Amino acid sequence: MDLKRTAKDTAKVLISYLTFQAVKTVLSQLRETDVPRAYWLNAFSTREALQDGEAYIEALLQEHPDLAMRIMTVRQHIFEEIAEFLPEMVNSGIQQANMEHRRRHLEQITQMSSDDLVADADARIDITPDSEPPNGS
Repeated sequence: MDLKRTAKDTAKVLISYLTFQAVKTVLSQLRETDVPRAYWLNAFSTREALQDGEAYIEALLQEHPDLAMRIMTVRQHIFEEIAEFLPEMVNSGIQQANMEHRRRHLEQITQMSSDDLVADADARIDITPDSEPPNGS
């Protein structure tokens, strides 16, 4: 496993997500202060893929540099606000999710095993009213 590549890919996804959050924030602000620009940014954002935050910013810089600068400033601010908590939140989130998945899996395999045992036991025991008791009774 190439951990450096994984870290780089993770950072790219996080940057794109922060770009998306910054666009949402700027759109919300513009809806209150400048409805025509909010409408334009919303239309631009549906045309340009936000999955790649850097490509989105590049395209926005070509059409409205002021909005691109604003979005870059907002995403930087969002990152600065969450950076301190992010590693611990991701770590504890992964640990909790893994524990929950393991718990559900264990319950599932335990339930299947119990059901299988009961079905197997029922198949082995032939209880009929006409059956004779075993010898020695």
